[in-house]
Amino acid sequence: QVQLMESGGGLVQPGGSLRLSCAASGRFFSINAMGWYRQAPGKQRELVATTTSGGSTNYADSVKGRFTISRDNAKNTMYLQMNSLKPEDTAVYYCTADQSLSNLRSGHSDYWGQGTQVTVSS
Repeated sequence: QVQLMESGGGLVQPGGSLRLSCAASGRFFSINAMGWYRQAPGKQRELVATTTSGGSTNYADSVKGRFTISRDNAKNTMYLQMNSLKPEDTAVYYCTADQSLSNLRSGHSDYWGQGTQVTVSS
C-alpha cells in the first residue's frame, strides 16, 4: 500500500506562486507514475501534470509554461511548482500515483491523496 499526503495549498493573489508537495509513504518503490489532478466547483476533474520514474513529464495545455512537476525519490516526495497563478487555477488539487501511467491518465489510479485547496484571488 501507498499513502499520499498533499500540502502547500492556500490563498494567493493572481500572478503569485505556490508549491504543492505530495509525500508518499509505504511501497513507494512500486510507483512508476505520479501526477496532479484538480477539480474546481461545478467542473470535472482535470489532469494537470504527470511524471514517471524515468523522468518524463507532461502538462495540460492550460498550465504549460507556468507549472513544473518534479519528483525527489530520495525524499519520496513529488512537487508542483505553480507560477503566474490565475483565478481559473482555483481548485482542490489532488496527488495521485500508480504503477501504470495509462491508469493514472485515465483517472483510475490506485492511490490518491485527500486534496489541498488552492485559491487564487485578489
